[in-house]
Amino acid sequence: MNEKKRLMEEAGFRCQKCGFYSPLGKGLEINKKNNAVLCSICNTFAPDDSENFRKYIEEKVDWQVLETFRKFGVNKASHSPQKKGMIEKSKQGKLVARPPFGYKVVNGTLIPDEENKEKVRLIFEEFAAGKSLNQISQTYGISVNGIKKILKNFAYIGKIKFNNQIFQGSHQPIISAELFNRVQQHFESNTIKKELEINQ
Repeated sequence: MNEKKRLMEEAGFRCQKCGFYSPLGKGLEINKKNNAVLCSICNTFAPDDSENFRKYIEEKVDWQVLETFRKFGVNKASHSPQKKGMIEKSKQGKLVARPPFGYKVVNGTLIPDEENKEKVRLIFEEFAAGKSLNQISQTYGISVNGIKKILKNFAYIGKIKFNNQIFQGSHQPIISAELFNRVQQHFESNTIKKELEINQ
């Protein structure tokens, strides 16, 4: 029995971080530096040194949360030096794009913009409370697409999203994760409602 197959069998053909199960081993990889079985997504972000790797493995995630990344092949992203540098910067919690509405950059650090951060919070609260995108757009003078981008931007809960990957940011969040999640659920329920109306 070769080493790869042995490690796969010992791990039960499951990723040791997220629990992703693949009986044929498809989508699973061997982290050679630590002799561990990880899915391709978890292996992409795994630290090299053994101590941090141990902590990384102990901090479990739900494999279902990673399905969207698996589906769109995050691990197949371009590995150009520039892209690698931007991914590394994102891993460090630093923004790699222009600051979103409600933030500004001061001395290279992303900080809340006192003038607009309250508008961001209100936009989230009003949408979660049932106001339409059009109503919010008219209230704040921002296009409907602009409002959508705000409502789906992970930066407002202290995260950095780059190349379809989400990292812990080093900046201060403007809203709570609970409010952000309520808004995403509202988006999802609206989508389901529209699909039901179309199919009637």
